[in-house]
Amino acid sequence: MAGVSRLQMMEQVHLAGEEEEDIYSGFNDYNAALDTEDLAGDEQFQKAVLKTSYGRRPPQTAMRGPLGMGANARLGTAARGRMGMPSSMGRPMTGMMAGDDGPRPMTAIKGAGFSSRGVFDPMNQANKGPAPPLEAKPEDSPEEKIRQLEKKVNELIEESCFANSRGEFPLALEKAKEAGRKERVLVRQREQQAMGEQINLDLTYSVLFNLANQYAANEMFAEALNTYQVIVKNRMFSNAGRLKVNMGNIYFRQKNYPKAIKFYRMALDQVPNTHKEMRTKIMQNIGIVFVKMGQYTDAITSFEHIMTEGPNFKTGFNLILCYFALGDRNKMRAAFQKLLTVDLKTDDEDKYLAHGDDKQAGLLLEVIKNDALRQIEREKQYEAERCIKYAAKIISPAIEGSFSDGYDWCIEQVKNSQYLELSHDLEIDKAIMFLKLKDFQQAIETLKSFEKKDSKVASTAATNLSFLYFLEADLAQADKYAEVAMTADRYNPSALVNKGNVLFARKDYEKAREFFKEALSNDSSCVEALYNLGLTNKRLGKLEDGLDAFYKLHAILRNSPQVMYQVADLHDQLGDTAQATEWFMQLIGVVPSDPSVLARLGELYDNEGDKSQAFQYYYDSYRYLPSNIPVIEWLGAYYIDSQFCEKAIHYFERAAIVQPNQVKWHLMIASCYRRSGNYHKALETYQHIHRKFPDNVECLKFLVRLCTDLGLKDAQDYANKLKKAEKAKELREQRVNSAGRKGSGRGRRGGSAGSDHEASAEAGRKHGKERRRPNFDDKDDGKPFQASHKAEVDASYSDPLGPQTERPKTAARRKDPHEDDFGDEELGDDLLPE
Repeated sequence: MAGVSRLQMMEQVHLAGEEEEDIYSGFNDYNAALDTEDLAGDEQFQKAVLKTSYGRRPPQTAMRGPLGMGANARLGTAARGRMGMPSSMGRPMTGMMAGDDGPRPMTAIKGAGFSSRGVFDPMNQANKGPAPPLEAKPEDSPEEKIRQLEKKVNELIEESCFANSRGEFPLALEKAKEAGRKERVLVRQREQQAMGEQINLDLTYSVLFNLANQYAANEMFAEALNTYQVIVKNRMFSNAGRLKVNMGNIYFRQKNYPKAIKFYRMALDQVPNTHKEMRTKIMQNIGIVFVKMGQYTDAITSFEHIMTEGPNFKTGFNLILCYFALGDRNKMRAAFQKLLTVDLKTDDEDKYLAHGDDKQAGLLLEVIKNDALRQIEREKQYEAERCIKYAAKIISPAIEGSFSDGYDWCIEQVKNSQYLELSHDLEIDKAIMFLKLKDFQQAIETLKSFEKKDSKVASTAATNLSFLYFLEADLAQADKYAEVAMTADRYNPSALVNKGNVLFARKDYEKAREFFKEALSNDSSCVEALYNLGLTNKRLGKLEDGLDAFYKLHAILRNSPQVMYQVADLHDQLGDTAQATEWFMQLIGVVPSDPSVLARLGELYDNEGDKSQAFQYYYDSYRYLPSNIPVIEWLGAYYIDSQFCEKAIHYFERAAIVQPNQVKWHLMIASCYRRSGNYHKALETYQHIHRKFPDNVECLKFLVRLCTDLGLKDAQDYANKLKKAEKAKELREQRVNSAGRKGSGRGRRGGSAGSDHEASAEAGRKHGKERRRPNFDDKDDGKPFQASHKAEVDASYSDPLGPQTERPKTAARRKDPHEDDFGDEELGDDLLPE
């Protein structure tokens, strides 16, 4: 076999096969010449290969040529042609075509789109023109329809989740239902196309799970539970048993605590021990349910197990609450100490500190100083501090004989823990707790102990001291500690606000305004400084600036009644009644039962002339605060103007109850009775007034005239009392004049109602013409009372509640307005009663 080629061997085998009579004989015989597995190691075969054209091909690497190429550099076909070298050692050159810039491309690379000129032309555009467009896949094929439908279902699930995250729960539920309908259509189409084995179980699971979540978010608990049951009972869904946690949460929201515990425990059985965090959360839910049921011992068992396996602050705090509910002092102390050992796992605080002057390090620090991870760390730290503070406040009165001793023990434990810096905050909280207990002296002493400590703590203590003294109206001490707080920390906005408050109380508004502005420059979100700045601008008459400050504050505190009231009041002072009304209406939406705001709205509508709307708001204000005198007076005047004196009596009686020593309201009641025609009740009311206020001149005048008109014998007695009361009044006025005084409240006490009656009468004249009927004059003009003869009584008088509107006349003859039935002659002194 040494000098025989592979082709000759195959021919020999073929000839040998022809000599056989059986054409299938010899196929099972083994021939070593046909064994190709060891040809690479056959030396004779390799020597034979070298003599063929295949063996004479050049190696993969060329020799170093005249261009200085290395031994490993390769030459392309075109490059070999330009250098006068054959393209192959065993093959002649293809040559150059006339008019060509380079050799003709080889067929081995032409099909791939390459050319010898180095141009990549995969579509052969140079020779064939523009390439034909790619053949589009038919859209109406069943596979394409199924694929598009599956894509649509995924999009609907995403839209549902996004709507839920935005709080649009009805929209999220609608999208989830639509995704469920599309998914069922998808399954039917797969079955019709005999593609049932290709059903996407993950997609079905996602649709059902999302639908159940959206039902729960919309508080459709029965539907949510049914959907979860469909998932849990389907054995094709792996790990579906963990969804019983969600079912337990629904039962918890329904306050069905026994079932909630049952499903939590079933879910706990489905979670392997390797998933410790999930098991911890489920056990925490179980403990909270036991707390809701009042089974604190069972809850303690769950919480203690969690604190042993994976302690956290929420569980530690709940454990302390359970011990507190059972009153176990020793366990409370132990649980508090265990709480202080919980590790936040944020020990690498050095990464937030700048090291050296490296500019790159400074830029990195700015990037990571407030990134998402840093915010999460801050939230965890805030939660830890909050749990420790609340736990100390709760157990302090229970673990020792007094609150102070218990709090001191908690502070000492915190000082010996990894939360040393929190001890100062606890001491500040201790002072605040003394304030809540009304123990101001202890609070002041506690805060004063911080004066010699580091600047931040001293500034906080001085700020609280300044505020305490400000509440006690000790402006000197408040000013002193405000200065101490600003000295310790000039950028403390609370200290600047306290300083501004002291100046505001001293009516130094300009300086107070500067301090409030400085506080805002240090902390633009300081709502106290912004509110006080608005008030200061309002006191200085800078209404536009004050309105601007309160608008900014309203952007921070959207539903603050105080801020909305200030905005409305400033609009009213600026004369913008429409805006003022609008803001007061918004304020009513926040505090619908505030009587002062309702009265203010009534006043605005009254000024605009809308009596019906004004009455509605005044009446609502009266319902919530029936002792508001201005509101009572307005309602009474409204009914008098509306000619419903009987209804006005109710409001004046209420005013008389509120101010029983004010004769004006009693006279109003009597005038209402008289005006409504109930003279008997009016006479009784005037007699009651006379017994209570025997020196009242107006009441006596009414009694004299009313008794005279009714023909009663008591008219003479009241006339004598009237004469004596007027003489006593004149003597009082003479004594006042002789003393050089214009008058005292006592001398004018009797006439105060008269002036009010005149105002009411003047207001009444605007609403109707004067009507003449037998009546009497309420005015006290200082002239001596004159009684007329019975046959020639002057029945004209001025009604204290204002004249009534003139009723239409039914007589045939129109009365002359200048004609008077009675004479206007003056009565002489000889007609006065003896």
